[in-house]
Amino acid sequence: MQTLFPIEYSTPLAVSSPFISTQDICQLSRDFQQWQKDKFPYVEVSILVSTRSEFVDKILHKLWCQHNLDEDQISLLAVGGYGRGELHPYSDVDILLLTQEKISDALSEKISAFITQLWDVKLDIGHSVRSIKECIKQAKSDVTIATNLMEMRQICGNEALTQNLYPLLAKDGFWTSKKFFLAKREEQYERHQQYHGASYTLEPNLKANPGGLRDIQTIAWVAKRHFVADSLEELVAHHYLTQNEFFELLECQDYLWRMRAALHIIAGRNENRLLFDYQGEVASLMGFGDEGKFAIERMMKRFFRIIGRVAELNKMLLQHFEYAIIKKNHPVEKIPLTKDFIIIDGQINAVNDRVFMSSVKIMELFLLVAQNENITDLHPQTLRLLRNARRRLISGLMDYAECRRIFIEIMKHPNGLGLTFSLMHRHSIIAAYLPQWRSIVGQMQFDLFHAYSVDEHSYRLIKNIYRFSQPQHDNDYPLCSKIMQRIRKPEVLYIAGIFHDIAKGRGGDHAKLGAVDALEFSKVHPISDHDGRMIAWLVKNHLVMSVTAQRRDIADEEVIRTFAAIVRDEAHLDYLYCLTVADMRATNESLWNSWKANLLQELYFNTKRAFRRGLEKQVDLRAKTRENQEKALELLKDYECDANQIRTFWKKLKAEYFLRYSPVQIAWHSRHIIKHSIVKPLVLISPKPYRGGTEIFIYTKASANIFAKMVTLLDAQRLSIHDAKIISSKKGYTLNTFVVLDQKNRAITDSSRALDIANKLTKSLMKPLPKVKNKPVPAYIDNFKVPTKVSFIETATDKTTVLEIIALDQPGLLAKFAKIFQENKLNIHSAKITTFGEKIDDVFTVSNTDNLALTQEQQQQLSAMLCEKQPSI
Repeated sequence: MQTLFPIEYSTPLAVSSPFISTQDICQLSRDFQQWQKDKFPYVEVSILVSTRSEFVDKILHKLWCQHNLDEDQISLLAVGGYGRGELHPYSDVDILLLTQEKISDALSEKISAFITQLWDVKLDIGHSVRSIKECIKQAKSDVTIATNLMEMRQICGNEALTQNLYPLLAKDGFWTSKKFFLAKREEQYERHQQYHGASYTLEPNLKANPGGLRDIQTIAWVAKRHFVADSLEELVAHHYLTQNEFFELLECQDYLWRMRAALHIIAGRNENRLLFDYQGEVASLMGFGDEGKFAIERMMKRFFRIIGRVAELNKMLLQHFEYAIIKKNHPVEKIPLTKDFIIIDGQINAVNDRVFMSSVKIMELFLLVAQNENITDLHPQTLRLLRNARRRLISGLMDYAECRRIFIEIMKHPNGLGLTFSLMHRHSIIAAYLPQWRSIVGQMQFDLFHAYSVDEHSYRLIKNIYRFSQPQHDNDYPLCSKIMQRIRKPEVLYIAGIFHDIAKGRGGDHAKLGAVDALEFSKVHPISDHDGRMIAWLVKNHLVMSVTAQRRDIADEEVIRTFAAIVRDEAHLDYLYCLTVADMRATNESLWNSWKANLLQELYFNTKRAFRRGLEKQVDLRAKTRENQEKALELLKDYECDANQIRTFWKKLKAEYFLRYSPVQIAWHSRHIIKHSIVKPLVLISPKPYRGGTEIFIYTKASANIFAKMVTLLDAQRLSIHDAKIISSKKGYTLNTFVVLDQKNRAITDSSRALDIANKLTKSLMKPLPKVKNKPVPAYIDNFKVPTKVSFIETATDKTTVLEIIALDQPGLLAKFAKIFQENKLNIHSAKITTFGEKIDDVFTVSNTDNLALTQEQQQQLSAMLCEKQPSI
């Protein structure tokens, strides 16, 4: 056997022996894969892709003959991407074995042996064995099969069979041009919806993502069916593409092909998802350097711009095809708008090709979209003119006073942030208008918390705010809708949304830098000084409410007073609440849950009450304690509890218990505790969600490391802890409450599951905690470097210390922290547990053995242990 990879890339394989073994082919494949990797930096990707197709052709042809299939009435066809002669380094190989109506048992055995050997030589084969009749029948009912057949190419075998199939595929009875177009357009729509209609996900699928390779192929497939075009270049002759647009598509395809080939080489398999695990090595292989995040940023920014261009061209061409295929003989409805624009079948169109020579006309176009609800989109011809005009811009649109006036008019218009803003974002007009926005287009966010690039996240935030203003969405976020629909100047919120993350990627505090940008923006636009300051304040403080809700004890009056002092009044509170909900919802849909929603809403109402009673009027703690006790006793009357017995039990509790729990919770705990035997722990699970989570209350005798034991046992039940109150009685008992969510980020609603958890916790708490094995850290976490950081938060009390711990999330981490607290003989009063993607941000309230705040020395010792020691439990 001889193997050769010569300079002539079109002949990758030469084999002199008449027989080739499975072992020989496997070795040839390994050599060829290494050759691809070595040649990748120096060879055009189109050559690599076509060369692998030729390489596989030769292997299939050789094995076809070795299995004596060339002696039978059967044909071997390449279909799909392989049919086009395009095979990426590890792409699957789709083949069709075309047969007569009936095949003999002997031929069936040959086919089986052939396919088996293809698997043995590690070819990722997708195969089907069909007659001509079966091909046509199945293709008529499945557009994917029809598409694959349209791209078939004979490798070897009976040529007559293949020639008999070709004319059947060209008949209108197979797939009419109209039916095929509608099916492929619907297929693309459904695929886009799987990615939430967004191209800018941080771990994109290079093939299936909106704007990805599949969108280019969709154009080619429709063109092939309608125009019988064998290449995209033929669309230039048919006047559907300009020469420049054709070259643009080729450039985009080349970049995406190169990226996909690099990804295959790095992953060592057929992988189309550009996961964080691979991004650094792919960036390096593609020549963006080895500087880690910076190299990835450069690669991904270009990628996001490429898929934006593909998505735009795809939309424009499919709209052109719609007019040519669907609306060819239909009467066109034209509605005049201005001397420059008309509406054609719901799409706004320019009346002449020179309309955008004036940059102001670009902004006028989008203002007209806002003002006319019967406009559904841009006409494809207008989109082409807009793309050309956008590229000719010498300066930003914001440089023109009339453009600035129109932009604010769009922001103020009731429909301005609907379709209008979506089109402005999708077609890069926001980037052409606002220089700062241009810098965040495709800006990566290196964490598991954010799902989108910075510009896509900001766009989604603004769309969330717009939904709050629409009555048809009142039931989605009732409080936000109520606020949004009563505020006088919603444009303040929209502009704050545009600027809230606009300074990301520059270094420094993006909220402060963004506030400066927002203030400068307001000064040069028709915005009052008061509104400008409000916008800047919202940008600067856009994280304050989410941080307070998720990391502080919002039942603590001091926390509310501190937050209220920042917010200042109800107007600021209303704006900030809507901005915060929209921001958190736009960050990552999968991480939003009713727990977070309830926390924000509770903080909103607590702060509103503080404003209305006057911040200077402090709560009388003794009066509040008595009030909660009296309300709890009133509730307990329904359960026929002995009031004297209840009061006797309450004397064993410290005052903080009655301040930190509501009357409903106090009554719930008390009626069960007085009837419970102190021999074993009492575990109660709330039948109804609490703040969107499930409340687990544990009453048991205090012991060393009890908190660590509890969190370990809850973790064993696959429950995530989001909040914890830890209170000790005067008589050596603990009254601990944990708010938990299940694996799906939801409250526990199954009563049998709740009972099972309660029973297991009760039994486990009575036994010594067995040594817990360290759980393996998920592999994807290795891509994120999150050094443990401990900071101490100033409070108005000298009784407790509040500390915040930011660390890389890993199994059993909360229990490790609890053990360190125990080693330092600290009392834990409360815990707020928050996970942001790959990192945790936990806040604990603790005191020392003297029930006082930690000394400087104690703080330093604790910080060192949390950052460095982190023992296993």
